[in-house]
Amino acid sequence: MTDLRHVRIGCKFTYVAEVPTAAVFMVRPAVSAAVAMEGGRWLTDPSVPVHDYTDIYGNECARAVLPAGRSRFGFSAVAVVPDATEDADPDAPEVPPSALPDETLLYTLPSRYCLPDLLANEAWQRFGGLAPGYQRVQAICDHVHQHVTFQYGSTTATSTAADVNATRLGVCRDFAHLAVSFCRALNIPARGTGPNLSRGRHAANRHQCVLRPVPGKQRQRDPDCGN
Repeated sequence: MTDLRHVRIGCKFTYVAEVPTAAVFMVRPAVSAAVAMEGGRWLTDPSVPVHDYTDIYGNECARAVLPAGRSRFGFSAVAVVPDATEDADPDAPEVPPSALPDETLLYTLPSRYCLPDLLANEAWQRFGGLAPGYQRVQAICDHVHQHVTFQYGSTTATSTAADVNATRLGVCRDFAHLAVSFCRALNIPARGTGPNLSRGRHAANRHQCVLRPVPGKQRQRDPDCGN
């Protein structure tokens, strides 16, 4: 039997609003067969009603109205996960576009920050000649890790993967957006995922990685950290 690890997870936000403000939060972990949740609860001060729903991407969301003035909102839980590193299969195949499950096609299309249409030519020039499969996705992550320099404040809320590719500067989300864009340009379904990780002195920093499906399961890659 696989050993289990109990990991306390959560976050807290402080807001100051001029008027009552409707908000949507996406901070609760998605439902997964590999992760069990214990004691999940929303933290609100002052107390406000919280309504849960799942959006079209499968994200667990919460709706609330922040009161005028100062308020706090957060989430707390314990995640029960296997006490082991994720298995990796360097020989994992790539599913051809015609055989992709219907629900994954959404993750081959352009989105607000990921622009496979604008980066398609470069994606095919750099990676189109590589054998399809795990190693091609690894090559994409390796390229992004080497091409982009991590620098706080180098991007804004409107910066896209194409911007980051041109400036070669960004933070973790930008590495993920660029890797996702290259994957999607090659018809490899991919999306961003946002774990809470410690990063040096920035404890419990919000991080972002790449999540891509492979036959039978999903793999998480981190182009920021070079894996």
